[in-house]
Amino acid sequence: MNSDTKLSLEYDFYGALLTKRQSEVMQLYHEENLSLSEIAEEFGISRQGVHDALKNAQEALTTYEEKLGLVERFMRTNAAVARIDEIIDGMNDEGTCSGLKEIKQIIDSLND
Repeated sequence: MNSDTKLSLEYDFYGALLTKRQSEVMQLYHEENLSLSEIAEEFGISRQGVHDALKNAQEALTTYEEKLGLVERFMRTNAAVARIDEIIDGMNDEGTCSGLKEIKQIIDSLND
């Protein structure tokens, strides 16, 4: 997963934990694609102030993910569901038992 995708997921999961300013700056920069200068003008602060707010927000999101691991769990769950879907699609009368065993193993691994 590239860093922009990871950051976006972290923001989706933990954005509500950021300060109001950090959240607004993240949204304007990443979702509205405004430049640092445009955001600085909007808030009446320097470009450096915007840069610092972005950096602090990104560091906070990374810290939340390191401690809580919700994005990682979400990604593991999505991969497991995709694999289960593949198994079900490939099941036939002869492979049903082994397919069900693999599905159970996948589900058990999600509970670790």
